[in-house]
Amino acid sequence: MLTGVLVLLGVYALVLGLHLVVPGRWVDGYLRDAEGRPYRYHLNGLRVFVLVVGGYALACQAGLLPWDLFWQHRWVTLGTAFVVGLLFTGWIVLGAAPVRGLLADLYLGRIADPRWLGGRLDAKMFLYLVGATMLALNLVSFTAHHVALYGAQASPGMFLHLALFGFFLMEYLWFEEVHLYTYDFVAERVGFKLGWGCLVFYPFFYAVGAWSVAELPPPSQPTWALVLAGLVFVSGWVLARGANMQKFYFKTRPTAPAFGWIQPEALGGRILVNGWWGLSRHINYLGELGMATGLVLSLGHLAEPGPWLYPLYYVALLVPRQLADDRRCAEKYGALWADYTRRVPSRIIPWIY
Repeated sequence: MLTGVLVLLGVYALVLGLHLVVPGRWVDGYLRDAEGRPYRYHLNGLRVFVLVVGGYALACQAGLLPWDLFWQHRWVTLGTAFVVGLLFTGWIVLGAAPVRGLLADLYLGRIADPRWLGGRLDAKMFLYLVGATMLALNLVSFTAHHVALYGAQASPGMFLHLALFGFFLMEYLWFEEVHLYTYDFVAERVGFKLGWGCLVFYPFFYAVGAWSVAELPPPSQPTWALVLAGLVFVSGWVLARGANMQKFYFKTRPTAPAFGWIQPEALGGRILVNGWWGLSRHINYLGELGMATGLVLSLGHLAEPGPWLYPLYYVALLVPRQLADDRRCAEKYGALWADYTRRVPSRIIPWIY
């Protein structure tokens, strides 16, 4: 048990240490301080991610660590993360001034943008980085355990699942600057939802598919099924990344064509109504659902309920978030938002919802 505790705390310490010392670039974010100056962010997430996950792979290849280390200690690391997430929530929330009631504050947070060391350590950036790193380590370890059980007969879908998820994590960190303009950074505070979510839910629940099927016999997957899974994932990625990038271009270069060819059309110069954002008001959410579905299809165990928990979670997360975001935008933009909803009536799925 102690080994699992130390393994997880070691990952946390390593990610934190590297995040503070590894060189990165400084960029302006969307949010501003009390004097109207944009917050500055130190971005080195992808470098830290590669160093930690790559270092783990090298250590395993050299025989210093077992490839399925995180599978062996999955319950202990999960339990440890659970406790650390609760302690973090109490620490970050209870020392700040109340915003709502105590329970709401514990869940949603009180501080919008906790930052230390002159902005070099930003709570949200670190939480997403450590969550992504632990998720990658879990996925590599769970896949390795499957290979240890089945050898040459191991499911190609497990490798595809790992590859797609690896791409998902690395491209997220590649586009770190873009995510400074997304809902999480703009609208959310740091409490249980974000803190515990990144330390526990993100690295462990997102791996529920690989966790559920790692010990199951490889399914019979024709090549076309693997290709279909990849296409569903990539289609979702195009929607999610394309929408986020179009919004990022508009926020940073309002008059320049996104991707060099989509000339921005915005109501009142503030709300995009063309390109991806002309399809639905939250087209990026549909992309997230598409990627999650592709990841389930890649595993091939379509009758197993475990992998389907991941896209179902996105439905439970994104529909309420869409409703909350629409309310926030209606308050912020007033009549412009009413015009936008008439221009783009679909909320998430074009012509359906």
